[in-house]
Amino acid sequence: MSLYIDINKELSSFNLDVSMESKGGIIGFLGASGSGKSMTLKCIAGIEKADSGKIIINDKVLFDSEKKINVKTKDRKVGFLFQNYALFPHMTIKDNIEIGLDRISKAEKNKLSSNFIKKFGLEGLEKRYPWQLSGGQQQRVALARALITSPDILLLDEPFSALDNHLRATMERELVEILKDYNGTVVFVTHDIAEAYRVCDKIIVFDSGKASNIREKNLLFENPLSFAEAKLTGCKNISKAKKLEDNLILAEDWDLKLKCSSNNRDTDYIAIRSHNIKLFKGQENDENVFTMSIENIVENPFDYTLYIRSIKSNKSNLIHFTISKEEMVFDINEKIKVKFEPEYLFTFKGE
Repeated sequence: MSLYIDINKELSSFNLDVSMESKGGIIGFLGASGSGKSMTLKCIAGIEKADSGKIIINDKVLFDSEKKINVKTKDRKVGFLFQNYALFPHMTIKDNIEIGLDRISKAEKNKLSSNFIKKFGLEGLEKRYPWQLSGGQQQRVALARALITSPDILLLDEPFSALDNHLRATMERELVEILKDYNGTVVFVTHDIAEAYRVCDKIIVFDSGKASNIREKNLLFENPLSFAEAKLTGCKNISKAKKLEDNLILAEDWDLKLKCSSNNRDTDYIAIRSHNIKLFKGQENDENVFTMSIENIVENPFDYTLYIRSIKSNKSNLIHFTISKEEMVFDINEKIKVKFEPEYLFTFKGE
């Protein structure tokens, strides 16, 4: 199973530019709202047409602007789960699930839909209508409808956005289990960082229409390669950087000189995640240890965020520092020592 996309489409606020290739698995499209994720799905499905480029699924060309190929949506073998599920309100659950089965006999249709109704835990709901179901049940119906036609690719457009937190966690686990039996490529659109990490194998970051290279999820989070990747994977601490010497960087926004373990030959930025900064109780002459002033404190459900800056500069940007509730014994304006471990610092070129 394979997916190849190389498309451009001019939109009102930006130019959509996506180039990627993947051999199956669950691919995450991660980005803010309006960054081009859903539009890319619509181009794959044939609901929207790219201005130029190619889309190929399993060696079948669905779109080629140069050869003027643009396969109709109904012939693309694409399963699409929309944000609002797009169930037909005047049709029963059984009829909604069967809507794409227009090329098989009634007996085959009944047998197949019965199997999917059982598989998705919808037994006893066949004659009900969408408005009579819970959000989770509606999602199961939409997913059954998307998969019953054995699509080559499954497109999931923020499938959990309409659910509350508890139901979202339950449906996420159910979805992951269901997809274990699906052999095609899955594209999963989300703006939720943790959700993307839990569900997907690989992730592409979208930023104002520009898609990053497809990356293994653990590598993306451990070592972002761009400002967009760092920002959209939740890194709060990003500073402009100036190389002073090999593996020594001036973090200009923090007014700190930092030893790094990474290759920073052509760097514009240096960054560290807030949970990777550590309290330090030794001597300050240790590598990457600094005395900081606590400028603000915010309590979160399970930890605290301390907003700190170097005591050597009252004009430097604040740094986000996450600390456990067990460690939290500090007040605003108090001085603390923290360490920036070199292995947790990463550098990258500009946007």
